[in-house]
Amino acid sequence: MGLGKKLIGLLAVLIVVGCTQSDAQQENKQKEWALALHGGAGAISEDRPDSVKQAYFDDLDEALTIGEDILSNGGSAEDAVEKVINYLEDNPRFNAGKGAVFTHDGEHELDAAFMVGNTREAGTVTGVKTVKNPISLARKVMETSEHVMFATEGAERYADKVGVERVDQDYFYTESRYKALQRALEREKEEGKQSSLIPKEDKTALYADGEKFGTVGCVAVDKSGQIVAGTSTGGMTNKKFGRVGDVPIIGSGTYASDVVAVSMTGWGEKIMRAVSGHTVSAYMKYKPATLEEAGDYLLQDVLNPGEAGMIAVDKYGNIYMDMNTNGMFRGSSDSEGNREVAIWD
Repeated sequence: MGLGKKLIGLLAVLIVVGCTQSDAQQENKQKEWALALHGGAGAISEDRPDSVKQAYFDDLDEALTIGEDILSNGGSAEDAVEKVINYLEDNPRFNAGKGAVFTHDGEHELDAAFMVGNTREAGTVTGVKTVKNPISLARKVMETSEHVMFATEGAERYADKVGVERVDQDYFYTESRYKALQRALEREKEEGKQSSLIPKEDKTALYADGEKFGTVGCVAVDKSGQIVAGTSTGGMTNKKFGRVGDVPIIGSGTYASDVVAVSMTGWGEKIMRAVSGHTVSAYMKYKPATLEEAGDYLLQDVLNPGEAGMIAVDKYGNIYMDMNTNGMFRGSSDSEGNREVAIWD
């Protein structure tokens, strides 16, 4: 090969390398803050009155505004995540706190998790029946206890110790969730067996009206670089006998590391088996990969269609919101003025 051709080849390599470095630098430009939230994913029907759709959009917008106000004024990611989720927990349209679904026994059992990626500090609660805002208790577990998880009556006793509000079971009741339980029980009666015995391939069809999926979550990075994930849920309609889902299992439905914060929503058992939150973080760190590549890997290559939705923010403020279901209530915002509220594709 002549000298001219060698120089041309070398120049081409330098151009490619230069472009790659430029792309990486652009992608990893540090944002002051970033925020994403979700209100559940699943078979969300688009055949709803416009007024109902608008109500959901308004709720997501309001939740997003709460987080934006905190982060843009120099507040912490911890406060933003907690307050956003508090709003969603208090909103009966979502399956967390007020409006939580019913268990098989006609009760409400709630789970939540809170994690700071920079320190790997975490707190979770599961099976609580009288805690008004489980995410606030999960944060208290993280900040004031040497433990990571409290369950059932023990978690409620700890709520009293740290001053987290408790309520009667009637507080969580909504007519729509009660009717959803009755439909689920009727289906079981018609099948003549518990839904846990239905073949796996048939289970998703049982919840085609969206009764199965529903969780709320928030992820954020603040001006100090703190990266935080939080998730709260009322669980799964007609869930059985002390069932625990993915939300309070650190590394599954909720996870934050030094590179990313993740909150999942969807079919909890599937999310747990994939150790979903940690899978995203590990894929980013050790492949290495971008947040988008890691999120797509989880939703497209690890999990199956119809199983989950995911929100995440990386340490630079890049945001990921996607699902392999037909819809996910979601919203995102960052310090550069990018803002989105959406439900369907």
